[in-house]
Amino acid sequence: MSNKVKTIIGILIIVAVIAAIVPTFLSNKIEYVNFEDAKKKTKTVEVKGKWVKDKESKFESNKFSFYMQDDFNTEMKVVYDGAKPNNFEVAEGVVVKGKVKDGVFIANDILTKCPSKYEAKEMNN
Repeated sequence: MSNKVKTIIGILIIVAVIAAIVPTFLSNKIEYVNFEDAKKKTKTVEVKGKWVKDKESKFESNKFSFYMQDDFNTEMKVVYDGAKPNNFEVAEGVVVKGKVKDGVFIANDILTKCPSKYEAKEMNN
């Protein structure tokens, strides 16, 4: 087999591997959206916002539910099949991953952003 044929076969193999990997990578990419956009998506998305403390939140039957406001001030009920994160009450922000179903965001993961202990504290002089 000539070097030219080996080179062509090598290039074809590389192209085939890239063609197989790229769609998998793109389908696993989760995008940040707001609740309005999340309603329109069929794939898993992430929504960033904050816990609405003056609305009901509860944990029962291994389900945690609460209300969240996204960065565009849209509120939605979030239901998570699991325990409330340990630091949920002190979190500065919340990110939920999941999908909207029947007007409720069904989360498969909850991430919290807590105040940093490394942030500079105001000094009283």
